[in-house]
Order: sequence, then structure tokens, then C-alpha cells
Amino acid sequence: MTEMISVVGHAALDYLFEVERIASPNESYPILEYETLFGGGAANIAAAIATLGGNASLISAVGNDFEHSGFESHLENIGVDLSLLYHIEDKKCTRAFVYTDRQHNQSSYFYWGSSAKFPELEPPEVDFVHLATAEASFNARMSKKADFVCFDPGQDLVTYSKENLVTILDNTDILFANRHEIRRVSSMTHRSFEDLKNSIDTIIVTCDAGGSRIYHQGSHIHIPAVKVEAVDPTGAGDGYRAGFLVAFKKGFSLETCGKIGAVVASFVVERTGCQTNLPTWEIMQKRYEENFGQLP
Repeated sequence: MTEMISVVGHAALDYLFEVERIASPNESYPILEYETLFGGGAANIAAAIATLGGNASLISAVGNDFEHSGFESHLENIGVDLSLLYHIEDKKCTRAFVYTDRQHNQSSYFYWGSSAKFPELEPPEVDFVHLATAEASFNARMSKKADFVCFDPGQDLVTYSKENLVTILDNTDILFANRHEIRRVSSMTHRSFEDLKNSIDTIIVTCDAGGSRIYHQGSHIHIPAVKVEAVDPTGAGDGYRAGFLVAFKKGFSLETCGKIGAVVASFVVERTGCQTNLPTWEIMQKRYEENFGQLP
């Protein structure tokens, strides 16, 4: 396998609004503040991998505004390989609009835009792929082409057919999911967690502040979360996956991979935005050793 980690899924522009109140139909309230940030699960993971010094290629469908939005130059400057992008000329980039009021209630809207073209696209041939949140049929076809497959169903799991989900799981080497997603995967496929552990080499279950658990060949390891002053939990899972995968490609033990993932996630939550506080390997290592001792 090459050192390249190909990441499949969304590259999205995130619009985050602070509002006085969440409006009901036919109501209007002031927007107090707003930010436009770079996001999308696949872009978040690819950006974090590249910032850590890993080799990341982004496989995504981007719109005709990808260049002038600044997204393209942002990823290029970090060092993400964009040679496998699909440029959809008649669509705008994928966007997420999130409105949060003073009581932290939220209302969200997602514009698929260029990502809506995924079902029509032919996946490329790659060695090592991470399937982030994306369109189900593309991920299923991608899982059959790659030599090594990591899968993160994420919030798009509700859009998967049983057939596509089973295809992906049958080709998955590493599964990342939270506890709710594991339950949904089991329900959708009629496979118990024991069945999943028996058929997938490594399963990582994230538990928010409870850290994560890594299940591998009959054993499991608990990885504690790294405690920091959290500002925004969005993107923590993407940071964890990026740290884990870079460490995995470097040949570290699964336990060390999980700890590195936890450290990277701790940086992400310290700032608003999934790509605004990504650490380099050296910065990550310093915090790792503060929390877990000498990096092996």
C-alpha cells in the first residue's frame, strides 16, 4: 500500500449564524453574528491528515464556486492532493447553514449542491480509502475498488439502503462509529455487535466525553478523551479519525493510534470551525506526551 490516504465525501462551506431566536413559520429575528467556515467531513479529515504531515487526497464533488470561495487555495496551502476531485460546473459547492439561538437551540439546513452528483460518478482506483459521510451508492462502489477500506457512516447513515450498507461493511477493514450509529448499523443489517466484530478486523466506537473503545480480534482497548476547554464539539470525530489514520499508516499500535486521535480531536474542539485549529505532528506530540507520556 502507498502512504496516500484517500478520503471520500463532502467538502462543504459552513455558514454558522448566531440568532436572537429560532424563527417559526412567518417570523423574523435578527442575526447577531455569523461566520463562513470550511467544512464537510471528508475535507475536514483530509485537511487534518495533511496538517499532521500525512499524505491526503480528497475525493469529492465540488461546484463552480470552489475556486473563488477560497476553499481550493485553502486546501492546496495545507497540502491536500486535489487531483481526484470531480468538478461539477452546473452546481454550487455543498453548503451547511446552522442557526443557533441564545439558549443553544439549533436549526440546520443542508444544501447538497455538487454532492448530489455522486450517484452518477465513477469512483477512482485507490489503495487506502477512508469513506466519510457521503452518498451511499458511491461509497458502496468505492468500497469494492479499494485495497483497504475505512468506513465512517456518520449522520448520512439514515440515507443508506441495506444493500449498500452491507456491501460496504463486507469490504471494511476499519469501522469508525459512535454508539448510536453502531446500534443503527446492527438494526439495518440484522447483524449483532458480535457479528460485526467477527467480520470487521477493527472497530472504533467513540463515546464523546467517555473517550473511545477499540475492538480488535477479540480484545478491546479503552482510550480516554483528552480534557480541554471545549468551545465547539463539531468536527471532533473528524479530527480523531485523521489522527488515528496518520498514526496507523506510520505503523503505531492501535492503542497509540487511538490516543493520537484523541489528542487531535482535543485541538479541534478548542475553536469554532472544524479546520481552524488543526495541529502539526510536533504540536500534537507535545500534548500527547503531556497526557499519555512518551510517544512510542
